[in-house]
Amino acid sequence: MKRLVLALTLALSAAPAAADSYVPVADQATFLSLVDGKLLRNRLYGVRLNVLNNGQIQGSAIGWDIVGTWSWQDGYFCRELAWGGDPIPYNCQLVEVRGDSIRFTVDQGAGDSASFRIQ
Repeated sequence: MKRLVLALTLALSAAPAAADSYVPVADQATFLSLVDGKLLRNRLYGVRLNVLNNGQIQGSAIGWDIVGTWSWQDGYFCRELAWGGDPIPYNCQLVEVRGDSIRFTVDQGAGDSASFRIQ
């Protein structure tokens, strides 16, 4: 059960990215201006994340801690995580923003996506 929820939550929301009003985030400085000191929240799955400017990720999902690291590489957010002690493999993701919503799409934009409210 834990792995299924994890796949839905952090493999990022089982919905293919669609062309809409989201705007790609092209560089690390812009990304940090959006997330530094903010909470990323997906209420549907109970995910709360802080993506820190020191390359760390901290948060929780349905009662289990999320920890990890991230870097910005060639225009993509690349992260490796553990949720409740279970590893989530390294993946580079397309980041897009629309208002106070940020969307991550796995496999450099070719896979599933999930959106988070920036708070």
